[in-house]
Amino acid sequence: MSEHKHTNRLQNETSPYLLQHAHNPVDWYPWGEEALAKAHAENKPILLSIGYSACHWCHVMERESFENEEIAALMNENFVNIKVDREERPDLDQIYMNAVQLMLGHGGWPLTVFLTPDLVPFYGGTYFPPEDRFRLPGFPRVVTGVADAYRSRPDEIAETTTNFLNELRRMNVAHESDEPLNPQLLDAALSTLARTYDKRHGGFGGAPKFPASMNLEFLLRTHLRTGDGQALDMVTHTCRKMAEGGLYDQLGGGFHRYSTDAQWLVPHFEKMLYDNALLSRLYLHAYQVTGDEHFRRIAEETFDYVVREMTDEGGAFYSTQDADSEGVEGKFFVWTIEEIDELLGEEDGRIVSAYYGATAEGNFEEKNILNVPRPAQTVAAELGMPVERLREVVERSRPLLFAAREKRIKPGRDEKAIAAWNGMMLTSFAEASSVLERADYRRVAERNADFLLKTLRREGTLLHVYKDEQAKHHAYLDDYACVASGLLSLYEATGAARWLRECLSLTEQMCEEFWDDAEGGFFYTSAKGEQLIVRNKDFMDNATPAGNSVAAELLLRLALLTENQEYGRRAVTVFRLLRDQMMRYPSAFGYLLGALDFYLSTPKEIVIIGQAGADDSLALLREVWKRYLPNKVVAQSAENDAEASSVVALLRDRPALGGRATAYGACPCPFGRVAKRAGTSPAPTIASPTNIYSTAVLIQPATVPFGHFCKKS
Repeated sequence: MSEHKHTNRLQNETSPYLLQHAHNPVDWYPWGEEALAKAHAENKPILLSIGYSACHWCHVMERESFENEEIAALMNENFVNIKVDREERPDLDQIYMNAVQLMLGHGGWPLTVFLTPDLVPFYGGTYFPPEDRFRLPGFPRVVTGVADAYRSRPDEIAETTTNFLNELRRMNVAHESDEPLNPQLLDAALSTLARTYDKRHGGFGGAPKFPASMNLEFLLRTHLRTGDGQALDMVTHTCRKMAEGGLYDQLGGGFHRYSTDAQWLVPHFEKMLYDNALLSRLYLHAYQVTGDEHFRRIAEETFDYVVREMTDEGGAFYSTQDADSEGVEGKFFVWTIEEIDELLGEEDGRIVSAYYGATAEGNFEEKNILNVPRPAQTVAAELGMPVERLREVVERSRPLLFAAREKRIKPGRDEKAIAAWNGMMLTSFAEASSVLERADYRRVAERNADFLLKTLRREGTLLHVYKDEQAKHHAYLDDYACVASGLLSLYEATGAARWLRECLSLTEQMCEEFWDDAEGGFFYTSAKGEQLIVRNKDFMDNATPAGNSVAAELLLRLALLTENQEYGRRAVTVFRLLRDQMMRYPSAFGYLLGALDFYLSTPKEIVIIGQAGADDSLALLREVWKRYLPNKVVAQSAENDAEASSVVALLRDRPALGGRATAYGACPCPFGRVAKRAGTSPAPTIASPTNIYSTAVLIQPATVPFGHFCKKS
């Protein structure tokens, strides 16, 4: 690394990624007026480098090129050099990633893009080595060639930029389909996903293999809708394989970013908040569907990891943990069998190594990534011991291994808080607090919601990122949609009307600032934000759900609670804009397919009237939350709460029958709404998951069996 002889303008930034480059000999600027004005004044092209702190190849390119005095001198002489953290400025990353994908057919980070002073791209790539290798040109050759082309071939550059700008604008055009929105869309998506499913190892496709949590959530919904056993098998098999592999941190909980192989063994070791938000919720839902305690354990260990490692004292969730420690990828996480034996003793060490697949040769660079390659019964039989003895040794040893690992030098942690990712994690904690009856998870969710509303909001406007007591950048569509969705989930879990009021406030602002009145759908950037060369629409669900997908589901849920049909109309417009793309590329629309599933179902409207925290209220809530019912809304309040019923239409005219907590169920059909008192014996149940999808949950009077149904008319 650099010996800090140099200091550039990044030293005043809060982003850990930018600060990592603050002592490069490159004369880096952050994105802003100073750099852009310099490019115009000197008619210099811009060298734009985009990455993030947990990116392994970003660190490699820094060491090889940006800390190299000669390469830095070439960059400084010929370009205005701008460094961007993609997690701080996803709007810039989207535009210029699209440009590089148009150029190369693929993209990645570090992203290296050359722009005119008017910010239009004309050449780009990803990682470049310091000299020609990997079939890539050396970075000095690239820099020199691009600078020469900009000076000597202005007409060619002008033509290239015009073409790129037209293509980038075309990418944001989508037209509403005239074809119907019907369950055949969902059935076709299932067929497509099934064709790419890996029956042996789970997941989709080959190496590298990503968790695809949103597609797996869609398959869970499909199982509920159709009873399709294959859809459920794809989810449960994949969830088991991921949790048994090196993708999952066997000692500390939580998931790494992705697997470099098809069998989930060798991960890319960084841990991202958004992956753990999505996967903790997936395992929570798998537990609801199957009752398998293994899935519950993985969910809880992931939540506990986030509380322990990724939460600050103010309630914010941190963004990422690096793959590297001490400059070596994965060093923190791997073991030799000698280390295991020394810590546990030879006998327990032998048992634990056998269980976790650790060998003298190792499975990763002569060391071992702990994983569970074989069932406990198989390992116990090979060792000639009862399986209970094996499990007892492993469970006793895990905290010892974890404590020893905690003494190692930890990977770096990016401690900025991003609104959208916090909103996703808030949703997961809120839901888990009800499903698992964990009051501690509810407190985590409430503290996070307080942080978001107090710290990431200024004069009513949501901000995108927080670090070192500074909140900045106008929030993007996914920030608004994910935070509002998290607040709605917290309202459903707690019944506290303030969370719903805040959700509605953000939703109204989102519709006002992001909705495209001309073409429909939501723009990624606010009308009040910085004006860039194109105003993107983010449609595809990638590593995180697209803002349009989250917004569509949010609006459907709010339409039921508030009876504001304008919300529903906007959601349907999003579906119509993307209907044909969902048909062609369902794997890129996993979250949106889930929202469409909500729309095409008969969603359950469940109201609990009773004293918050009282035993009879909790008994009814327990019945609601123990089942997997993704297409529902839950409203709860005390009897005659005028303030709550003024916001939530479902709460109006709902007495507590006989002075006891009462649950109301409703559906949009002629049979109306009926109610059931709590406290009857035996304990009430709602309905079996095999039937409940296509029917409304109606909680009937005591004279009628509680699981009685109202068929959709």
